[in-house]
Amino acid sequence: MALVPSHCPSCGKQFKDHTSVARHMSQPRSGCNSWLDDLIQLNSILPPSTEHDPMVVDDINDPQVDASSYDFWSQGEDLDSEGGTRDEDSEVKATDYFPEPPLAFEEGYTFLSLFDADENSIYRKTNLYYPFSGRREWRLAAWLLRSGLSMEKINSFLALEMIDDLPLSFHSAKELRGRAESLPSGPRWKSQVIQTLHPTKSPAVLYWRDPLECIATIFNHPLFRNCLDYTSRKEYSTTQRHSRIYTEWMTGDHAWEMQSALPRGATLLGTILSSDKTCITALSGDRVAHPLLISLANIYMTTRLKSSSNAFLLTALLPVTKFVHKNKRMRGVLQDRLVHNCLNIVLEPLKLAARNGVMMSDPMGRTKTLEQLKIVRSRACPDDLEAFFREAQKFRLNGVDEPFWWDWLLAEPSRFFTPESLHHIHKEFWDHDAQWIILAVGKSEIDFRFSIIQPTTGYRHFHTGISKLKQVTGRCHRDVQRSIIAVSADAAPPGVVVAVRALMHFRYLVQSPSIDDRDLTRITATLDEFHANKHAIIAAGVRQGKGGKVIDNWHIPKLELMQSIVPSIRNSGVIAQWSADVTEHAHITEVKDPARSSNNNNYDPQICRYLDRADKCNRFDLATSLLDHSEDTGVVGEEFVEEDDEIDYYTDVIPTELPSPTRRPGQPRPITDYFSIAKILQQKEVGSVPVPLRSFVVGRTALHLAYDPSIKNTTVDEVAIMFGLPDLRPAIADFLYREATYGSHIHSIGGPRRAAHDAELPFDKVQVWFKVRLQETEFHDPHIIRPAQTLNCAPPSDPWTLGRYDTVIIQTSSGHSWPASGLSGHSIAQIRLVIRPVGKSKTRWAWDDQYLTYVQRFDISSERNPTTQLHTVKRAKRSNGTRMGDIIPVSQFKAPVHLIPRFGTTADTRLTAYNSMEHATEFWLNYFWDKHTFFALSE
Repeated sequence: MALVPSHCPSCGKQFKDHTSVARHMSQPRSGCNSWLDDLIQLNSILPPSTEHDPMVVDDINDPQVDASSYDFWSQGEDLDSEGGTRDEDSEVKATDYFPEPPLAFEEGYTFLSLFDADENSIYRKTNLYYPFSGRREWRLAAWLLRSGLSMEKINSFLALEMIDDLPLSFHSAKELRGRAESLPSGPRWKSQVIQTLHPTKSPAVLYWRDPLECIATIFNHPLFRNCLDYTSRKEYSTTQRHSRIYTEWMTGDHAWEMQSALPRGATLLGTILSSDKTCITALSGDRVAHPLLISLANIYMTTRLKSSSNAFLLTALLPVTKFVHKNKRMRGVLQDRLVHNCLNIVLEPLKLAARNGVMMSDPMGRTKTLEQLKIVRSRACPDDLEAFFREAQKFRLNGVDEPFWWDWLLAEPSRFFTPESLHHIHKEFWDHDAQWIILAVGKSEIDFRFSIIQPTTGYRHFHTGISKLKQVTGRCHRDVQRSIIAVSADAAPPGVVVAVRALMHFRYLVQSPSIDDRDLTRITATLDEFHANKHAIIAAGVRQGKGGKVIDNWHIPKLELMQSIVPSIRNSGVIAQWSADVTEHAHITEVKDPARSSNNNNYDPQICRYLDRADKCNRFDLATSLLDHSEDTGVVGEEFVEEDDEIDYYTDVIPTELPSPTRRPGQPRPITDYFSIAKILQQKEVGSVPVPLRSFVVGRTALHLAYDPSIKNTTVDEVAIMFGLPDLRPAIADFLYREATYGSHIHSIGGPRRAAHDAELPFDKVQVWFKVRLQETEFHDPHIIRPAQTLNCAPPSDPWTLGRYDTVIIQTSSGHSWPASGLSGHSIAQIRLVIRPVGKSKTRWAWDDQYLTYVQRFDISSERNPTTQLHTVKRAKRSNGTRMGDIIPVSQFKAPVHLIPRFGTTADTRLTAYNSMEHATEFWLNYFWDKHTFFALSE
């Protein structure tokens, strides 16, 4: 067969074949390795098409389209098997907007207008990068300022002979920082000594900046331009408005009520405040900072919850001062009063804004807490500390006489104290649920069970178990939650498992980014189920305190707070948007990192100077990037996705001819979007890119294979021996027969083996891949791309002596779609092999060039287990006792799925993490593995 000449799509140079083109484009110095990246960026700038969703492969069965032009690209996949659009499964929504929307006026200031109003703007008319000589010098200066180097080390760097020869306008760290101080500034820092009635060991100094200026900085930030929610509304799942949907803060009842209290045309801005003490010394020392962070509830939660979006600003450093008092409890009361006094000072501008924005003729009622404080004041003077505290304790108050919110209109604890998932949900699980299960199963037994679960790439594996974990983080809480129900089943008393499983259902349901009235009913039912079965926990003696003492009551504050989650969702939207994960991360960037660059003495003022300088650099960098058209403005980055160490992004997973997303130092690694890559590859002309395409999309699933296969050329029989698949040849023959008989269709797994073991195939050689990357879209929002998951199908090797094979959900019926249909029309299978046949010379076949996979099916139980509410699965067997396996196209992969062996009362000690999937006979279908799978399979 003659080779068809190919051309580089970037430079047009001709090569003998597609492989030569790909290798040319792989060379970093060729100048052609960024062509696809440029196309993706161009595609993001151009207006979206109104005819097709950008993530859906066109319908090859459309009679208006020449099907022959698509056969080459479709790789024989049934791309229309899941419908035409990615939004097909979403219900029709109706929305009632607030009748008087906010008014907007043209004459306002913008980020760039503030930049141009700087005193040095006259010099930037001729030199955009003033006070630096140009772009190159600014890049060097920015790197030095953000590097964390001390002034001494910066001076040493600038004194290097090579650097000294550069025509720099600064020659010392002092000059560099002086230039940085002259850059346009944001909100200014202030300091104030707080006078206290009781003596302190050191002066109480408050460092703060105007919170209204911080809000304005966030509000007019260019990167939040399309991420702000201005109008309160009520959303419904159907046009009949029978079921409310709660998502963002603006969809809750409180936002509607607060908008009603504002003057006509006013814009409601929700302020988020987060405050928590954090240690700023490493390993030793007791230096503590008390930051106050501020953000806007109007920012879409998908943006605000990304730490890389920098949606939270540090607005104050509250004093951490030790009071001199003989009573330790009273010292705590004095510290609480000092915090509220400081908050009252810092937040006064926001209180004025709230008062000026509310019609005073419609006074707001006083809250229950303020009424209780009024009674306490009538019984004891606030200056009599101990007497006032005794009276306050009768109402379960902490002794603060004037809380910071007492004169803040539209602010009251029942509204602004929302449930928070990190501490109220995940911390509750580890402190209570996990400990009950550990005691019920036994520490050694549960540790062994966790240690023999087959590792999943990108997820934590507990090699030594969970009972001895120390300093457990929120991420670790989530990792334990993924498996603990299936791991403890059959070993813990059924009543204990039912109670903990009910709380797990509750925990997952309340974390949904979109909740309707039907979901609220399910959430309430799961909490009721826990309360109906919680007696089994005390009966089993697993609710214990210190020293192993059995506790026979349910005085658990976090458990009590769960009762308020459903009302909070109705009032303030889903609780996922209030997670403290992002603010905990902000403590690192806003407090700990600046503190580590100080001289370890008098931290607070140095933190403020560091943040002021960093803010000036960031503003200058963004403004010059926007004004200099040769500079890419960039986008808000995606959340960091922790991957397994064995993944090599540049040699194994992402081929070198495809773009590697760029990022700034210290920024999270962006999520590779295989949907966009596949779409751009599909739109290229025939012969302009190597085929078959390594990235392709089917419905809401994108699949990617590395450019270089793990085995480039081998025979079918050799592969059968290597992977232990004696029926591989007849399985391929049966697949080709079905393709020739029925054409491209969805293949099922099962049925009699028709072909003989020595069946003739139209090819001798195959290429083999040991890994496949599978990427999905979010369950509730198909426009949000999830991180890709690596699926392994590697032959036996050390330590995987039986091979490493992951499990996946595959489509087996063309009338169903994932994830809307759940398991209907789908099966669970283990991936045993991924190949691409290499055809014989001058041999024709009617089957399109594509990737094939040999999978072995599992049979799913028709009913859920009443204790765990999980399905059990067993390996499907043929009549002769061999495992049921077949060849299907890789395009039938839909989602990764997690199976956990059913260990029984006591786990078999011969099992290990490397053989448990092969030796176990029954498994749990673990839909708690991730929330995406949970929402698809739990109903």
